[in-house]
Amino acid sequence: MSVLTRDEAQTRARLLDVHRYTIELDLTTGDETFDSRTTIRFTVREDEAGTDTFVEVKPAELRTVTLDGQPLDPDTLDGNRLPLKNLTPGEHDLRVDAVMRYSRTGEGMHRFTDPSDGETYVYTQMFLDDVQRVFAAFDQPDLKAVFDLAVTVPESWTVLANGITEHLGHGRWRAAPTPLIATYLVAVAAGPWHSVRAEHRGLPLGLHCRRSLAPHLDVDAGELLDITRQCYDRYHEKFEEPYPFDSYDQAFVPEFNAGAMENPGLVTFRDDFVFRSAVTDTERQTRAMVVAHEMAHMWFGDLVTLRWWDDIWLNESFAEYMGYQTLTEATRFTGTWTDFGVERKAWGYDADQRPSTHPVAPGNVDDTAAALLNFDGISYAKGASALRQLVAWLGEKDFLAGINTHFARHRFGNAGLADFLDSLAAATERDVHAWADAWLRTTGVDTLTSRVTPAGAGTVTLTVDHTGSRPHRVAAGLYDRDLTDHGRLALRRRLDLDVPQTEPLPIGKRPALLVLNDGDLTYAKVRFDPDSSTTVHSALAGVPDPLTRAVVWNALRDAVRDGELAPTAYLETARAHLPHETDLALVQGVLAFAAGQIADRYLAPEQRPAALATLTELCRDLIRRTEDGDHPGLRLIAVRHRIDTAAHPDTIAAWLADGIVPGGPELDAALRWRILVRLAVLGATDEAAIAAERERDPSATGREGAARCRAALPDDEAKARAWQAMFASDDLSNYLFTATAKGFWQPEQADLVRAYVPRYYEDVVGVAARRGPAIAVAAGRWAFPAHAVDTETLRLGEQCLAGDGPTPALRRQLADQLDDLARALRVRRA
Repeated sequence: MSVLTRDEAQTRARLLDVHRYTIELDLTTGDETFDSRTTIRFTVREDEAGTDTFVEVKPAELRTVTLDGQPLDPDTLDGNRLPLKNLTPGEHDLRVDAVMRYSRTGEGMHRFTDPSDGETYVYTQMFLDDVQRVFAAFDQPDLKAVFDLAVTVPESWTVLANGITEHLGHGRWRAAPTPLIATYLVAVAAGPWHSVRAEHRGLPLGLHCRRSLAPHLDVDAGELLDITRQCYDRYHEKFEEPYPFDSYDQAFVPEFNAGAMENPGLVTFRDDFVFRSAVTDTERQTRAMVVAHEMAHMWFGDLVTLRWWDDIWLNESFAEYMGYQTLTEATRFTGTWTDFGVERKAWGYDADQRPSTHPVAPGNVDDTAAALLNFDGISYAKGASALRQLVAWLGEKDFLAGINTHFARHRFGNAGLADFLDSLAAATERDVHAWADAWLRTTGVDTLTSRVTPAGAGTVTLTVDHTGSRPHRVAAGLYDRDLTDHGRLALRRRLDLDVPQTEPLPIGKRPALLVLNDGDLTYAKVRFDPDSSTTVHSALAGVPDPLTRAVVWNALRDAVRDGELAPTAYLETARAHLPHETDLALVQGVLAFAAGQIADRYLAPEQRPAALATLTELCRDLIRRTEDGDHPGLRLIAVRHRIDTAAHPDTIAAWLADGIVPGGPELDAALRWRILVRLAVLGATDEAAIAAERERDPSATGREGAARCRAALPDDEAKARAWQAMFASDDLSNYLFTATAKGFWQPEQADLVRAYVPRYYEDVVGVAARRGPAIAVAAGRWAFPAHAVDTETLRLGEQCLAGDGPTPALRRQLADQLDDLARALRVRRA
């Protein structure tokens, strides 16, 4: 199959105006394929006579093709390209009748049968170039058109689409024609959905999920609709352009690869967001942020669409920034930037220090395969951080004025970086083009280090040593010991300063703690002066603001990764201060890094038992602290990590047998599977117990839990079966592949799976080539032997990358994994 290059897209955009797609899908023809009939009305421009082009389609069978009533030979299809020869200026009518395959990997038209009740659901994921798996299209973002869609389904099904749908009888549904949108944004979801409907300011709203999840959606429908209304109202206060589509449906769909997809009028979410088991308030906040993020896309990406994929940041960075900021302003979730600092920003920092890093706005996205690789921590987290810094530098009033100018100029059209900067420049006298060159066209993470120097009369000055090239508008927080409680710190004041500095800044008497980037308004690593470093390790829990604590914890995390702070020192700091932490995002983030990176990768195998013991004691402290029942979210996090760090099975096996943790909580399905996975790793359960739990929980999540448990069993036959399922049979769906991969490699089983490490590099290339980008990403991310931190694993990986075998998606995953592996080896040596 050919990938579309930027040059080809630019050539085709000069040639064609695409007006309308009329699409008929028949989803009643069987379990493997469906029928797709497409009519495309387009115009060839007057000065482009006799030009050739192509339309994309990936059929199981191409039945017939006609152009202006004349048949074309289906056998001319070359991979995914159907040539259109000698086009004359004027209007044309292209008709394509094809049989298309359902997907089991979350790409194109995904088909899923719910093991709970046998009901079947289908939905589309057209992004980035998977519309070709559903219907024929001129598949590039700047050939926007009207889409008129009809779908035939079984009588008991409901059809959802970008526009309001109408049932015409006999299983036939028609969606209202869309405004001008890009091909990758077309959406269909069909099945016996459970739906909750409402209205807000005349706009129809809908929430939809599988029938088996209906009770769980109903419990949270009020919260989800409230978040939707609050974000909608806040965006209408910010944006002059009103919401541009005729309805707003949110469908929670099975086996979805991303968090969500911003299809206009029909946002699709992974149905993990319909909570079946107990969750923390931070997890509810994350779901709410995704709702806000996707709604922001209705303007950033859907109303105004990128011209080519090098400007994906115009979609994702803006939606990321707006999602967090709007949630903070409009809802009860006022601590969202703390979660961003702990979870998302670390994602961006990590991605930006790998060889695969790229600018927020790269200039070298030559084709769609390269574009797909840039949906990462840079386009999301770093880009959002850059926008947060832009707002701090520019002021929100001018920032929003520039955005509204951008919407007015390009509504229902396309735009690029230059267009956005021109809109922004119209609203301010600041040099936004120079800012963009420094922030959007460069790579890497700057480092800001505080240097405190005596200045006489008991006062000091602050100098910020700056490694990097970007200008920063930051705050320096000055904290003194609380005289009434020496373990706590009190904010003396925050000083705004620009980096690079022109001269040292007088700050009065020496503070106990000086925190650069207090408030987390820029994107940079932070290093402490010696006195502040001492205070951090003795009084971190006494820092009054959770966002400041997030900046401090991120600085410690970065120092460990850079070999400047011993991993054991991080564990000691966590052991001392986390039992006193109140912010759920911080507790979760610190424990996840401590267990997943420090214990599993940064410490040598012989040090791991002591690290797990430290984490187990930490979790016990948190569990004891929450016995009064006033902190259920904190207790849930502690229980989860107590399970994950168990070195011996007795305690957690007793919890499973009793169905409850002493003092609560009762074990729901998620906790039961979590315990069973850990027992499998420890060799303290068997197939009979897994089968019994699967019978107890017949859901799709239960099926995934059982697959993970079976792959985690410390048994030669179990490992062989799991490997066969992942790399030979090609039968696993995307979610079952991931579940199996998560169970397979375990640090406790390094000797048992040692022979599979070289096999991985042999077999992963084949499965990625056969099964496509989604499985390639899963195989590179989840099936990689991350536990094997040694030079031989690194050598084998580098040898694999030196060959031509890995697909682009797999190559990017392997390159990142190997860089992380090399970093872990450096940390161990340090």
